Amino acid sequence: MSGGKGTRLRPITYTSAKQLVPVANKPILFYGLEAVREAGIEDVGIVVGDTAEEVKRAVGDGSKFGLRVEYIPQEAPLGLAHAVKISKDYMKSEPFVMYLGDNLLKNGIKSFVDEFAEEKFDSQILLAKVPNPREFGVAEIKGGRVVGLEEKPKQPKSEYALVGVYMFTESIFEAVDNIKPSFRDELEITDAIQYLINKGYVVNSHIVEGWWKDTGKLEDILDANRMILSELHQRLDSKPGDASDVHGNVQLDKGVTVKHSVLRGPCIIGTGAEIVDSYIGPFTSVGPNARILGSEVENSIVLEDCTIRNIGSRIGSSLIGKNVTVEKTDKLPRSYKLMVGDNSRIILF
Repeated sequence: MSGGKGTRLRPITYTSAKQLVPVANKPILFYGLEAVREAGIEDVGIVVGDTAEEVKRAVGDGSKFGLRVEYIPQEAPLGLAHAVKISKDYMKSEPFVMYLGDNLLKNGIKSFVDEFAEEKFDSQILLAKVPNPREFGVAEIKGGRVVGLEEKPKQPKSEYALVGVYMFTESIFEAVDNIKPSFRDELEITDAIQYLINKGYVVNSHIVEGWWKDTGKLEDILDANRMILSELHQRLDSKPGDASDVHGNVQLDKGVTVKHSVLRGPCIIGTGAEIVDSYIGPFTSVGPNARILGSEVENSIVLEDCTIRNIGSRIGSSLIGKNVTVEKTDKLPRSYKLMVGDNSRIILF
């Protein structure tokens, strides 16, 4: 699933698909495609919306992932069950995995796919305990079995949210043909799975061990970035120079320039980036060709072609989009000079 407008990540998603926002310098969608391939699946249909062309440019025919990819256009974000409905011709009668393109699972999905194929369930859903179930589809569990599902309930009946990975047989097409749009005017996948339960189909559930992230919000993307970076090993494809220090698990891609700076891992610096007179702190991803000069950055994601210059204090817990310039000058009178897009957030001290 690579449609949707990504409203919670604006203004980044005004110009980029939310599934292509990088975590540890790799688009979120790519982690999902790799997980699918590791599970032994080779044929993938990607449901796309307004950002279709961008997704197609990034993924292509899927061969670089060892996949055969086709694209399924969705006229508007009308719900996950609607996305299933329009994919029927592509799926035919095959069992399939539905994977939300902005989700990350630490341990992949191979074990779940293997179990689904072996046990011949009609559907298998993954669940994770979350502190904020009202923001997700929520499962009601009795006697170890899922008996009910509700999308973003005001009064959740459990703390178990639906993870963005589902497994179905062709029975799901009967379900999506027999449900009605919700109050959000969408065909909800929770309603479709509830239909299966009510009709006596076998819906198995699994609690996900290890971390899972739905990266729909800034805080979740930064969390995912921290989680991925925490598993890095040191790799220096470029040599730090001129009185620079590297501590911990730092990855430098080729063509990186580092002068008079401190890099404290885990962090990753992309190809062609330039770090001068700066401090890059833990859990930071710096994209290709970014320039950080006379500044400190920590627990942040800096996208490609950015320039951060002479800030004089530390940037933290931030997501900075492509080709952005952030700088401080000594010119008088001192004032803040901003050009900021819709739905941005700026905190000044």
